[in-house]
Formats: sequence, C-alpha cells, structure tokens
Amino acid sequence: MSSSDRRPERHWILGIIARVLIAFALLALITHTLVRPFVIPSGSMEPTLMTGDRVFAKIVGVDGDQLRRGDIVVFGHGATWADATLDEPDPVADALRHVGDVLGTGPSHRSHTVKRVIGLPGEKVSCCDTRGRLLVDGKPLDEPYVKNNLPMATGSECDSSTPSARCFDEITVPAGSYLVLGDNRANSADSVAGCRGAAGPTCEPRFVRFDQVVGTLGWRWWPLPPGSAERS
Repeated sequence: MSSSDRRPERHWILGIIARVLIAFALLALITHTLVRPFVIPSGSMEPTLMTGDRVFAKIVGVDGDQLRRGDIVVFGHGATWADATLDEPDPVADALRHVGDVLGTGPSHRSHTVKRVIGLPGEKVSCCDTRGRLLVDGKPLDEPYVKNNLPMATGSECDSSTPSARCFDEITVPAGSYLVLGDNRANSADSVAGCRGAAGPTCEPRFVRFDQVVGTLGWRWWPLPPGSAERS
C-alpha cells in the first residue's frame, strides 16, 4: 500500500482526536467558569436535596466573600474540611484525579460538600432560645427548610444541667469564613456537629473558608424539579 493510500485514514483519526480535545477543552471551560455538575452524596440536606439528586452549582458571578445567609453552597476540601486536597497513593487513580481536576467533573483531588450558609464572618451563632430556634447575634432565625431537627422540648433551657442535643454554646465565625449547617439537622456532619449537647470548651467548630467555595446551588436537573408529582 502506498503512502498516499494511508494518508486519508491518518487524517480521519487526527480529526477525531482534535474533536475530542476540543470537547474536553469546552467542558473544562464550562465547569470552571459557568456551572459544574454534582451528585448529592448524603441525606444531610433533606428534604431540600435528596441523596442521589443531580444538581448544577453556579460558578459564574459567585464570589466566595459575597455569600448571603441562606445560600446553599458547594465547597471543596480534602479528607477533612481543613485539608486542601485528597492524597491518592495509587498512581493510576491519581492520574485519573488529575484529569477530573482539569475537566471539573468526575473523581478529583477534592471532596465536595453541600451545606447552607448560616453564620457570616464576625457573627455569633448559638442554639437555642426557649422555642428551640437558632440564634444569630442573639436574634432567632426563621428556618422553614428545616424539617428534621434534633429533639428539644418547648420551653426548655440550653443552659440547664441537662441541655438538649440541639444545643450548642455561642460560636463566633472568624473572618474569611462561614458557619454552615445541613437542613437535615438531626443527620448532618456540619460546622457544629462536634459542639451540640453543651460540649462547652471542648467544642471545635468547623468553618468553610472563602477560598473553599466552588459555587452556589443553581438548580436540580434530575430527578424532576421541585413541585413535580414524584417530589410532592
């Protein structure tokens, strides 16, 4: 076979490779500047978000230092919230994670968690008043999205000798960070998970730094949106 006979086949293969590379480049551009897909891994945000929901996080126009109370955020971290990235000892899996880092989807060197912003920098957050409500700078919050809270008898006091598991002492949110909670308070490993039940001075709250915020919840694209027959 002559070289001229092989040339069209080689050009066809190069064309496919070029199209694949362009598609990957466009995907990376979209996931790093516009929106990024995520799968909800746990029930900590139920019933707002259910385990297995497919969502898009909005990247464009989201600045980590300009979030508001009530925003649902996606933030990245390593094995703990304090770690920047995950360690991957397996070289093949590590290479795949590098691909995920570039594409903005699939396995990557960061775990991602979804929570709701409750405390802004400098604010003091505590729980609870005699009606069991969360307090920010001494003022109770109205939280209609919380459907499954930790138990607390109406009229009980958090500073009693037997405080409710819902209670935690006042926490001051540091500069450059947010205090975040799950809507499913009774099943959420959130900022105050280690502080509830009057942990006192041993309490070690966890915060989300501005630079950890990937984006805010844009919309759920699967299953059917809120208000549909399956989710009503």
